[in-house]
Amino acid sequence: MGDNVIGPGDYGFASVPAVKQYLQAAQLAGVDYLPFLEAANIHPEALEDNNKRIPGKSLQHLLELLIPATGDPCFGLHCSHLIEPAAYSVLGYISMNCSTLHQTLVNTTIYEKIVGDMGVSTTEISDGYVLLRWNCRFSNPLVKRHLVENILGSWEVYLRTFMHLDSGLAECVWFEHSAPEDASLMQDYIDIFGCEVLFNQRASGFYFREELLDTPLPQSDKKLLRTLLDHATQVLTEIDRDQSITIQVKNLLRLRLKEREPSSEQIAEILNMSSRTLQRKLNAENTQYKGVLNDVRLELALYYLENTSLSLDQIAHELGYAETRSFYRSFKQWTGNTAGSYRASCH
Repeated sequence: MGDNVIGPGDYGFASVPAVKQYLQAAQLAGVDYLPFLEAANIHPEALEDNNKRIPGKSLQHLLELLIPATGDPCFGLHCSHLIEPAAYSVLGYISMNCSTLHQTLVNTTIYEKIVGDMGVSTTEISDGYVLLRWNCRFSNPLVKRHLVENILGSWEVYLRTFMHLDSGLAECVWFEHSAPEDASLMQDYIDIFGCEVLFNQRASGFYFREELLDTPLPQSDKKLLRTLLDHATQVLTEIDRDQSITIQVKNLLRLRLKEREPSSEQIAEILNMSSRTLQRKLNAENTQYKGVLNDVRLELALYYLENTSLSLDQIAHELGYAETRSFYRSFKQWTGNTAGSYRASCH
């Protein structure tokens, strides 16, 4: 969802804590990873700052060398035991302070770029069940397999260990790739996920009952969450500094809309410029603030209608509308259809 689309041959970035998880696992396996870092053009000094980001292409090359060296056919899966909040940066602490799983998933969609954009999370809701997918952008089949198993395994360990969901989340875990050749390794998957694990599926992700989205989280803190979200917004703003001003404004609107409709002055302040300068820069890209706002609202409206069970009133709130009827009018103006009829056509 959004403009941060990665094309072929471009694998985005990974946060330093995410890279360190693999290095720690390799070290525990007795592998000297320093030569592999050099071969992947990753300087050890770059790993000293958890706020730095490593090119995804370099991470893929590192894992191409690291995985065979460990001799572990489930290296990525076993790495998930090492997950900790720092690996997810501020997003990890945001997740721990959300009030429900639904709020966690919404914030993950918005902020996961802080952790990296080697892949993206999406949700599909149908017939009372949710498929929480992770779509990997790496091209090397071996690396992709281990990366996907690590991401899903880390989700499970994190939910149990740090978010205190003792029963886990998934009713079933799906993987697009095939099962391990050694059938005895299936026990390793069961030990981590504690549920049925299926291979050769159409997607990789967690399959669970929709009602679990409303599960309250035991350590949620609304005040702390607001502080964390503000910090995450600033982090994303820094990450997007090299993007066009239109994309920067769109990304900020996606973050701020659910509170209320942000003014151009508020967005300009976050970007450290005057509203007049902001409008001039948008004009240079052949757009205006109101047009960008409408584009983001339509994009989010379509996403919520197609992929969630939020009521139309809830969607209007998520889009920053003070009144639901204003959302109805806007959606009809944008698409020629009512929001209700559009949702019905999707299911």
